[in-house]
Amino acid sequence: MCGIVGYIGKVNAASVLIGGLKRLEYRGYDSAGIALLDGDRVTVSKASGKVANLSERAHSNWSPELFQKATIGIAHTRWATHGPPTEVNAHPHLDGSGGIALVHNGIIENYRSLRARLEAKGDVFLSETDTEVLAHLIGDCDKGDLFQAVCDALHQVVGTFGIAVISSREPDRIITARRGSPIVIGVGDGETIIASDASAIVAHTQRVIYLDDNDIAIVTADAVDIRDLDNVPVTREIAELEQDAAATEKGGFDHFMLKEIHEQPDSLANAIRGRLDLQLGSSVLAGMGSSQRELAELSRVVMVGCGTSLHAAMVGQYAFEDLADIHAGVQQAAEFRYRNPILGSRDFVIAISQSGETADTLAAVKEAKQKGAFVMSLVNVVGSTIARETGRGVYLHAGPEISVASTKAFTCQVSVLLMMALRLGRGRRYSRDEGLKLAREIQSIPSLVQQVIDKGEMIAEIAAKYLDNEHAFFIGRGPMYPVALEGALKLKEISYIHAEGYHAAELKHGPIALLQEGTPVIAVACEGPAKDKTLGNVEECRARGARILGIVTEGDHEAEDVMDDFISVPRAHPLVATIPAVVALQIFSYHVARLRGCEIDQPRNLAKSVTVE
Repeated sequence: MCGIVGYIGKVNAASVLIGGLKRLEYRGYDSAGIALLDGDRVTVSKASGKVANLSERAHSNWSPELFQKATIGIAHTRWATHGPPTEVNAHPHLDGSGGIALVHNGIIENYRSLRARLEAKGDVFLSETDTEVLAHLIGDCDKGDLFQAVCDALHQVVGTFGIAVISSREPDRIITARRGSPIVIGVGDGETIIASDASAIVAHTQRVIYLDDNDIAIVTADAVDIRDLDNVPVTREIAELEQDAAATEKGGFDHFMLKEIHEQPDSLANAIRGRLDLQLGSSVLAGMGSSQRELAELSRVVMVGCGTSLHAAMVGQYAFEDLADIHAGVQQAAEFRYRNPILGSRDFVIAISQSGETADTLAAVKEAKQKGAFVMSLVNVVGSTIARETGRGVYLHAGPEISVASTKAFTCQVSVLLMMALRLGRGRRYSRDEGLKLAREIQSIPSLVQQVIDKGEMIAEIAAKYLDNEHAFFIGRGPMYPVALEGALKLKEISYIHAEGYHAAELKHGPIALLQEGTPVIAVACEGPAKDKTLGNVEECRARGARILGIVTEGDHEAEDVMDDFISVPRAHPLVATIPAVVALQIFSYHVARLRGCEIDQPRNLAKSVTVE
């Protein structure tokens, strides 16, 4: 969601900060701002809309000399929570004196009571934000020591925060802190960069420090001094980033989403490589962190996630039950801790998140640990909060995913869940021969996906037939049901077409009333036990005038014959086939959005990483 960048060093801060914000644009935002220290004062520039607007505004507001000489500053991209996306609500916010500037990710839950108290003392607020309240609170606590003022203010705060603070009275430092919202510090040669995401740092240094919850750091050009909120020193190790700046560029593609769709064969190969045991017909996933005996004693698998990760978990549910003969469930992470879930030491909780920072999923992890469950993570970002909180897990190795609409993270999540289910299954009832057959199919997934990508032009021609509809239905059964849900999500995210995914059996329980002449129904009808039932539901839709687009198995003429249009995917095990099927829907959705002229990589109102509840 919101993005933070801070810089202190030896070059002009404005260029580093604006460049960092541009690398955070993929996270989703609606306004941006920057603050620099100009001698003995803080100067701020803000703009609604894109970072390009901010860059233009800053260049018109500030002199070239300021751009060249200012070597300390903070910047922010805001995704509106408290107050609309206006310039006055954009960050950075100043305290009452104008000498302290703050950028903030997260939500201050008790900001109203804090604001009322500060207003009673005479403070005047310009915005509707919770962040300005925190800026004033820090100013109210400042008695000449910015670090102590931030500590004192944060002790009064209820909620989540990732912050960076500068003061005109202490021009040699930035104070940064986190609770529930990520902060990473890049350590360079005579310069230090603070960010909410390593993407803003990678062009400058590969050496980073991840703050933990309730850490607060005094950051100078040459040092990082980390303490807790009670001013007790703590130690955090320097880590090496595993990405490079080129990975966050479009590489000749029109959109990041298209690039990431095309990267999937390589990403899937990276996710699978070295993790299959073709001798035992099993998988090798060291991140699961348990012996085969311990895994065999587990009684239940519970997967938690949100959005696309939730849909991946739903495919995983079929895999764990079919392959490992173990009860598996999927829970929406935002609901998990409020349900008072029943968990024990034999329950295996898998937290699934592309970013590893999803606030609701992180809260679910903490609740599961509190109840004594065996908890692990499935994330794409090394060093992310969820990965560190669980202490065990499996990385996707999908590479950076910049487009808001997830593609390669989803397919890698499903691939890894299949390998996890295979490992559990081989310790239970799945035979070696069955395991070998499935392991070879998993190994072939990159090739299967490439075959679908090679049909891109044909899929684009089909997509051109579905541009003018404002409603669409996606249906499927069995493991193709979550594929239908994910396909509907992709279409609505980037094309703004109202798309709904349903279990095909649910059509007759209400949604079929909405069908009329020409309504698109996208049926995921690949080979599997429930295919014939899905084709029956397709016939019901056709009888009511719907236009049917089928995702079918190559050579399945029975399925092709009942479709108005079809995209064929390679024949595979029904669980494996979910991956090429969803890639076909990704490509379809991309071309619908492209032909409708939509902003594909940064859809309106959406954010890449949801770091607030």
